[in-house]
Amino acid sequence: MEDRRDQVTEAAQALSELGAAKGGRARAKKLSPDERSEIARQAAEARWSTDRKAQHLIRATHEGELPLGNLKIPCAVTEDGTRLLTQHGFLMAIGRSGKPAGGRGSGFEKVAPFLDLDNLKPFISKDLEASTYPIQFKARRGKAWGFRAELLPQVCEVYLKARDAGVLLKHQEKFARACDALIRALAHVGIVALVDEATGYQEVRDRKALQAILDAFLRKELAAWASCFPNEFYKEMFRLRGWEWATISSKRPRMAGKLTKDIVYSRLAPGILQELEERNPANENWYRKARHHQWLTQDVGHPSLAQHLHAILAFMKVSKTWEQFYQMLNKAFPKRGDTLELPFMADPSS
Repeated sequence: MEDRRDQVTEAAQALSELGAAKGGRARAKKLSPDERSEIARQAAEARWSTDRKAQHLIRATHEGELPLGNLKIPCAVTEDGTRLLTQHGFLMAIGRSGKPAGGRGSGFEKVAPFLDLDNLKPFISKDLEASTYPIQFKARRGKAWGFRAELLPQVCEVYLKARDAGVLLKHQEKFARACDALIRALAHVGIVALVDEATGYQEVRDRKALQAILDAFLRKELAAWASCFPNEFYKEMFRLRGWEWATISSKRPRMAGKLTKDIVYSRLAPGILQELEERNPANENWYRKARHHQWLTQDVGHPSLAQHLHAILAFMKVSKTWEQFYQMLNKAFPKRGDTLELPFMADPSS
């Protein structure tokens, strides 16, 4: 009798997986009506279980397209506040095919295929390795798979570190080139804010979420002063503004401070400049007791500042005028809530 029940279970699994396949029909003919009824019941329960799981997929409350270079990457914010880039768009952004490699499905829960390479493993942290699994969610057009948006700059860093170490294979160099282009246009944490803008989520983001960004970027107490802005930054600013440059110790025009707030601090992350102005106000003589960067955290604030300055310097060096630089800056790092500026609006001193 027990053997018979095993046959029923085996047949049920076969029918559930293969549907009305020829082998399933042949096996079904050998079963009694009661046994076929039991198989049908088990198959219905299996389908119902699958449907219930699908119903519990996390839902995207906001969707949009994130412009990155020549690409437009579909992105979403889910009901729990997770920012996602679709799997297809994520892979395309780093120069790969939009499909998972090697015929592997989207549901794997280990290192993503674009990182599951022996020559990249020395550059992958445990935290990154544990967070690269894709997330299935409900989009407007049905089920979709995505990766957390914060992973994009981290994955780019892995490829760039491998390139700098000279361990990339020939066919992987194109991925490093794509990552290099992306990292120049992304601040380490700014990807979250970019997705919020693309989806419209920033309009409903509550103060708690904003406070989390401020806590990550800004220290509770003032740090000792240390130089964070390279001499090149001010040399290029002076060149583009047409100011005379002698040495780094030269007295800078007050406008230099205003421009630094505009092109750096107002574009790092939402609310950063406003919070810095409140914590580090200027007196009636425009003197501050500290530099803004002394409030930035070591683990998030300073790395984000360094990456932002790296991108800004690249724009400065290829620009012949301040207006040309400022237009490129606004396209790559628009200030929150700003409208696109006309050419005659590009000079903040006017």
